[in-house]
Amino acid sequence: MTASVTPRRPRWRNLALLALLLAPLLWPLQRLAERYYSNELIEQNRQTLDLYVANLLGILSRYEVLPRILGDLPALRAALHGAEEPAVRDSANRLLKKLHRQTGADVIYLMDLEGTTLASSNWDDPDSFVGRNFAFRPYFRQAMEGQGRLGRFFGLGNTSGKRGYYFGAAVYDDEKAIGVLVVKVDLDHTETLWGNTPERLLVTDNFGVVILTSQPEWRFRATRGLEEDEREQIRFDQPYTTLNPRHLTLDIDSWLIQSRELKEIDWTVRILAPVSLVERPVRTVVAIGAATLLALLLWLGLLMQRRRHFIERLALDTHARQQLEQRVQERTRDLEALNRRLKVEVLEREQAQQELVRAQDELLQAGKLSALGTMSASISHELNQPLGAIRSYADNAGVLLDQQRNEEARDNLKLISELTARMASIIAHLRAFARRDRHAPERVALQPALDDALALLAKRRQALGVELIRDLPEATLWVQAGETRLRQILSNLLANALDALKERPPERRIWLRAERNEGGVLLTLRDNGPGFSTEALQRAREPFFTTKTSTQGLGLGLAICDTLARALDGELTLANHPEGGAQLCLYLRSADPGVSFPSED
Repeated sequence: MTASVTPRRPRWRNLALLALLLAPLLWPLQRLAERYYSNELIEQNRQTLDLYVANLLGILSRYEVLPRILGDLPALRAALHGAEEPAVRDSANRLLKKLHRQTGADVIYLMDLEGTTLASSNWDDPDSFVGRNFAFRPYFRQAMEGQGRLGRFFGLGNTSGKRGYYFGAAVYDDEKAIGVLVVKVDLDHTETLWGNTPERLLVTDNFGVVILTSQPEWRFRATRGLEEDEREQIRFDQPYTTLNPRHLTLDIDSWLIQSRELKEIDWTVRILAPVSLVERPVRTVVAIGAATLLALLLWLGLLMQRRRHFIERLALDTHARQQLEQRVQERTRDLEALNRRLKVEVLEREQAQQELVRAQDELLQAGKLSALGTMSASISHELNQPLGAIRSYADNAGVLLDQQRNEEARDNLKLISELTARMASIIAHLRAFARRDRHAPERVALQPALDDALALLAKRRQALGVELIRDLPEATLWVQAGETRLRQILSNLLANALDALKERPPERRIWLRAERNEGGVLLTLRDNGPGFSTEALQRAREPFFTTKTSTQGLGLGLAICDTLARALDGELTLANHPEGGAQLCLYLRSADPGVSFPSED
């Protein structure tokens, strides 16, 4: 009799031993996470440090050249030569006040050779510098050393109590120093730019004393030990609120510190990031690693548990395999049938794709024919008015020739020639419009273009008895447009107004008004006709929409005007006037006054 083999139960002590072996792997994981997040934080702070340094140096360099430039102003030289004259000093004070507002400097003041302030931008403030002596300040001594040296100094204002950076330059007259001009730059706002972040800003001067910081309690603390001569210099220059700065005590191990030396001003900028910014994500990574390790151990325990059932399932696997082979054969037959159906569907899809390509070709051809029809209708619409004028001028020329009035007939023929040139220009413009060509707007005078459009429709307006009320300024209004395009817009708008007035009994009126408006010119055209219906206001800009009969119009006038106005960066608005009638407002961009040249649009 063969004894049955019983699988061993999982030994959990083996899992515990494995856990003890794998647990030390968490230490290198922690080190790798610390290195990664430290490098990320260092790179982020380096970029922030670069931005802050660039902003700080940009502020200082903007005001660095001011003392030398302003020192050459005649009013300030006059104040140094005539310091006892009240009018001269008052003029200098007011000039410095104006320069203070224009440049954004905190204070600008002028001192004589003894360091006494003669004029200042804060002359009318309670803490005025006028009359105060600042000869002890380093910027005054450096500026007086000659050879065009620029004095520099950071310190706390003795009068205002505000921190600032001082630039001082000597004022020369025939290469002889006659005074010193000083510009003070307020640096308080550079601290507020930092914002409320875990990182700390620290700017120290040449003594190692904190002068700018996002941590107010660190301000004017010494980051290193000061020598006796340095303390003596601080007591003499008085740059801080204290003559004996206390030492700043920081736990270096608690901060990641990055610094940048500004050699041109002998400052050092530091960013201090708390180590906790690295420790928190590192702890998270370690926790995830421990959880992963625990999950691995549980998975191994599950595998060991499942091993118990492995032998029992061996007997069942043979039967299951036979059933599986049978199902595979059935599934294979189903897949073959499905493959045949897919082939049929692919053939049908290819046929449908071919039909789609043919339909797209037919649709493209239909679009071309539609565009050709639109362009033909547009040319017919736009040439209708010049053709009517040519017919009228030709008839008049025949009458004038019969009456031997040759000069007047010659004028009519000249007008006919001009109208044919305008027709050619309109055709060229519509052809360019169909090709979507764009021409740069030119400088065009509005009133002459409006006069030409009115002249073209004068006989029609007189035949209808329409009264024209003009409210145009005498000064020429110059707009950015093309000669032909502008006249085309104006002619269409006036023609539409005359068409609308046909339906109204006398009195018939048209109002024209033009004015400058927000960098452009606004032309308002109003009539006392029936106005726009609700549908017309919604669809007036659509091509071929018209309220007239098919023999009276094509419905392209307002559509062309709107397209031309937008092509000129302008705008055409349609509305009904409260007192009745339609009101159209054409807005065009202003152009500089000049001479308009004929355009080729």
